Amino acid sequence: MISKNTGDTQKIAKKFLDKIVKKKNKTACIVGLYGELGTGKTTFTQYVTKELGIKKKVNSPTFVIMKRYPLKHEMFENFYHLDAYRLKNEKELLNLGWKEILSKKENIVFIEWPENIKKAMPKKHHKIKIKHLKTGHREIKIQ
Repeated sequence: MISKNTGDTQKIAKKFLDKIVKKKNKTACIVGLYGELGTGKTTFTQYVTKELGIKKKVNSPTFVIMKRYPLKHEMFENFYHLDAYRLKNEKELLNLGWKEILSKKENIVFIEWPENIKKAMPKKHHKIKIKHLKTGHREIKIQ
């Protein structure tokens, strides 16, 4: 999908959320956001959180690594936003309660820079790949 502006990105984020809400998970719903700096990973996340009813502005948790937002949603109780950019390895996630977060189907977790923690990423997770196009637009691939 091509996003020519933030309005397009918002529509794509809503469609994505609508699809994942319909799936029954046995564990947390994990979403990996792949892309270079400045491609719109956090912006995509902000639109998803808005759809989930989070009123606070969601910023990238680059320096704190992870933020949790409680939800009042029919399917999810917590939204976790993780930025693995500064993590040296997967072991650092264990100190954040990673195994417990993954084990609860009421959690939805968005991870920026999941390639930095690929051994800790569940094999089955949603992948959103965002890249700049020469036109100034963005290509958003959802797998």
